[in-house]
Amino acid sequence: MKNLALFILASALAPFAIAKHHKGKDGFVSLYNGKDLTGWKTTGNWIPQKDGSLLIQPRPGEKGWQRYDDYLTSVKKYKDFVLEVEYKYPKGGNSGVYFRIGDPKDPVKTGIECQILDSFGKPNDKMGHHDHGGIIRTVGPTKNMSKKPGEWNKMIVTCKGHHLQVNLNGEKIIDHQLNKKGEGKQSGVSDRPSEGYVSLQDHGEPNNLHFRNIRIKEL
Repeated sequence: MKNLALFILASALAPFAIAKHHKGKDGFVSLYNGKDLTGWKTTGNWIPQKDGSLLIQPRPGEKGWQRYDDYLTSVKKYKDFVLEVEYKYPKGGNSGVYFRIGDPKDPVKTGIECQILDSFGKPNDKMGHHDHGGIIRTVGPTKNMSKKPGEWNKMIVTCKGHHLQVNLNGEKIIDHQLNKKGEGKQSGVSDRPSEGYVSLQDHGEPNNLHFRNIRIKEL
């Protein structure tokens, strides 16, 4: 009977054990375990791959970026943090890294998006807030650090209070105060909450993108 009771207790606690993400010695926690979508919410077609990456492959007919439930959104909220994510896009690929989302039902209006886009080859002086590494409606990257389609990119987003920095493929491309207006005619994101969810965008078919090494360190 004792063994049976222990088995029942272990079974009841199993989901909570699986849901826990372990912190590494460097303070980072892996948000994706390489096997399943524990710790995330989505109705989209996010498919774990054998190499430990995660593929977003919209189903036939799933078009457009306003299908917010199909985004891959964290269960937990984050305030001040360093977020790392690696990804590769196909030619013309489009997605985005969202953070500090107040309402997952509308990440565009209640969160902050750092653009993922195949901007390879675009001149630095032509890069704007809608190009790769730009903060949508706020500020464009200082330089184009986009890899060729099919190659892995690494983005590091650091949020501490109002201070936002983005590093792309080894270069700092964004250094912005979130409580200030955006560049030029851009409105900025000063009305966004200081704490919220992390999310990866499903931009609709075809746009098959791979993600891996999604990690976060709370500050």
